[in-house]
Amino acid sequence: MHFFSTTDSSLKANFKGALLSGLAPDGGLYVPSDIPQFSESELKHLATLSFAELAAEVTKIYVDDEIPSEDIEALCKAAYDFELPIIKTSNGDTFLELFHGPTAAFKDVAGQFMGHTVSYFLQTESLERNILVATSGDTGGAIGAGFKNLPGVKVFILFPRGGVSSVQRQQLCTMGGNVQAIEIEGTFDDCQRLVKQAFADRKFNEDFKLMSANSINVGRVIPQSFYYLWAALKLQAQKPGKDIVFSVPSGNLGNVTGAYLAKAMGAPIKKLIVANNANNPFVEMLKTGEFKPRPSVSTLSNAMDIGHPNNYYRLNHFLPGQALKFLFTGFSFNDEDTAKNLADYYQNYNYLMCPHTSVGHLATQKYKASNPNDLVVTVATAHPAKFRDEVEPIINMAPALPPSLESIVNLMPQVDALTPNLEGLESYLTAKLS
Repeated sequence: MHFFSTTDSSLKANFKGALLSGLAPDGGLYVPSDIPQFSESELKHLATLSFAELAAEVTKIYVDDEIPSEDIEALCKAAYDFELPIIKTSNGDTFLELFHGPTAAFKDVAGQFMGHTVSYFLQTESLERNILVATSGDTGGAIGAGFKNLPGVKVFILFPRGGVSSVQRQQLCTMGGNVQAIEIEGTFDDCQRLVKQAFADRKFNEDFKLMSANSINVGRVIPQSFYYLWAALKLQAQKPGKDIVFSVPSGNLGNVTGAYLAKAMGAPIKKLIVANNANNPFVEMLKTGEFKPRPSVSTLSNAMDIGHPNNYYRLNHFLPGQALKFLFTGFSFNDEDTAKNLADYYQNYNYLMCPHTSVGHLATQKYKASNPNDLVVTVATAHPAKFRDEVEPIINMAPALPPSLESIVNLMPQVDALTPNLEGLESYLTAKLS
């Protein structure tokens, strides 16, 4: 298998090449030349495996012979030492909780995979990479944790001033070591645009040995397919004959692209729900047929405050034109509805969601109103304590911090500041890496 650019299919790379670069040389996104198609017997076998074992089996297909099978199994076992529970609440709703990793967010699934896999390639070939990543909150933490203290790697995390929660900021700015937080004067879209400019400039890219870790990197998207395949097979075994639907809180569309890959591989998924906040160009595209990126606006669910989601171009590659509408449906919600749903659900059913999960759950309810017999799973993307300042006034109490977050509360933040321009970033990296 190889990977090629969404904008020029002649630009090809193997798994290692696509992973260690991130963007294709022309600025396009790498996509796999083939999506594995599992047979019914293979799916039955996968359904008997642990999450780490299933992840290894899928990885082997994408990686081919670039990593020996036994090493892939060891990498996945090391990456996935945390649970991904499927929770059923007292009123019968189903949640796939993806926030039990080291930074309490779903992006740990991809972050841990990338850290172990990149480390394998760098150490076996004595390579070095500088990771440049834009974050709207959770990506930076997950990538920082995934790559922290790994030899041959330095991580530079760009985040928007005022655009992440206080807990997220503390997490980003206290990692230390080979992880540096950079506060950008602007929005997440400004951060992402700056990262894309850096990767599109071939000399800049080569001079600084850059690697991407956003969901523009196919190495982020592939592992996000693992949990959809795993969860759908588990639910199918529990509820044979039920149509399975996932409601995915969505910003840059990397998570739901992973869900699409799982569906294409044979996961028993009927439909995918894209749940947006006020930043809803994808939901609007499903209604109008036109994709119109726009400046992002700040919302309660800040990690989804993205007005130009990059992974739209991957989805449009796989399902061009109107084909997207056959698999995807979408809904968007405002902050008032998000907060009310979060408060009401906690009061009535004693289950606390983060604001992003609340958006996903609102979409679940809207979909189920017309499809009451489908098994709809809300993807719970982050621990509510990551958004403590936002959640506390809604439920009149502060969510308890999990150990991974409690351990950073009293650490001294270390952060640099930049304006979003390439010249300033070049000067900054030159000073840091000299």
